[in-house]
Amino acid sequence: MGPSRRATIVGLHNTRQARSLDGETPRSLVVAAARGALADAGLTLADVDGVCAGAESAALVYDLRLGPAWQGRQFGLAMVAEAAAAVATGQAELVLVAAAAAGVYTDRAATAPWTRPENEFVAPFGLFTAAEFALIARRHMHLYGTTPEQLATVAATIRTNGHLHPGAVYHGRGPFAAADILASRMVADPFHLLDCSTTSEGGCALVVTTAERARDLPHPPVHVLGAGMDVFGPAYRNPPVWDLTGRRPGHLPVGLVGARAADRAFATAGLARADVDVAELYDPFSFEIIRQLEAFGFCKPGEGGPFAAEGHVGPGGTLPVTTDGGTMAFSHPGADPQMLQRAIRAAEQVRGDCASRQVTGARVALCSAGGAGALFSMVMLLGAADAAG
Repeated sequence: MGPSRRATIVGLHNTRQARSLDGETPRSLVVAAARGALADAGLTLADVDGVCAGAESAALVYDLRLGPAWQGRQFGLAMVAEAAAAVATGQAELVLVAAAAAGVYTDRAATAPWTRPENEFVAPFGLFTAAEFALIARRHMHLYGTTPEQLATVAATIRTNGHLHPGAVYHGRGPFAAADILASRMVADPFHLLDCSTTSEGGCALVVTTAERARDLPHPPVHVLGAGMDVFGPAYRNPPVWDLTGRRPGHLPVGLVGARAADRAFATAGLARADVDVAELYDPFSFEIIRQLEAFGFCKPGEGGPFAAEGHVGPGGTLPVTTDGGTMAFSHPGADPQMLQRAIRAAEQVRGDCASRQVTGARVALCSAGGAGALFSMVMLLGAADAAG
């Protein structure tokens, strides 16, 4: 891959996010997000020759008359990595990556539908998402003495970030303290209600093209420096077990899923952990931040809780995390958009225009998706033009 074909993010957009967006559909939000991201990049639909929008990809190519076009097949954060690979290898010149959800979660008395797999041997014993991630958290607490107060510190930090972000569903509802998290009702021990992500609706999109094309566009280019993905099994079907390993000797356990992916992302980028200025970590539950800090190599096993409690993940800390409020406070609109938002926020941080908790001089941002409770993890490094090692 020559430098001119390095994959670069040049346009970003989030639609309005809310608990419910009456009158909107996934299609209407995807189209709005796509148009917004292209406008942000100073481009039009006529410039697009690749689409990665989940189940909407082929329909968007047809309805918006974008064909012939390359079509992606991945999901969530991996959509960005797939689009970057298509650009870098010449399969496409400019890829639109978009996702949205609306009208999916309407039964507010039950858990979200994407957490209830159609599996008769799962539903009867109560395996819902909070319980899956709670199994992982409890094992870590047993092994290392991680405390509910440390989890609550993480949740309070992220929710306060969302309180400050003007586009967040939780905008203006804080600030939050650890005591507020611990005072909320228990959902799945050790998770209180405010340790958990919310549910909402919305859309988002970004545009990926070559570094050469990016030179003529309005925003500072954000380069895709490295990425990785680890999978242990189908998400939200089997009870996660921290100590489960694969067949290979010395293989990492489920509890450290993402460690291999992070190592490969850093190796590809030619960067070290110390080069990361901000981490837009996926936050389905408070403990997952602590787990990712350890799995991705920012802390040793067992040190993530104290690291967070000492303020390192907050504003002004050594590694600010999830600066928009994440799925706990910004928005949690279904599988693909909630993960794609991590890349959008990381790119905003590198561009220097994040609407909340902008890290001064940020040049390298890490973003993630998934987690041990879901049996998969994705990691990506984004950076300024001069950030690659």
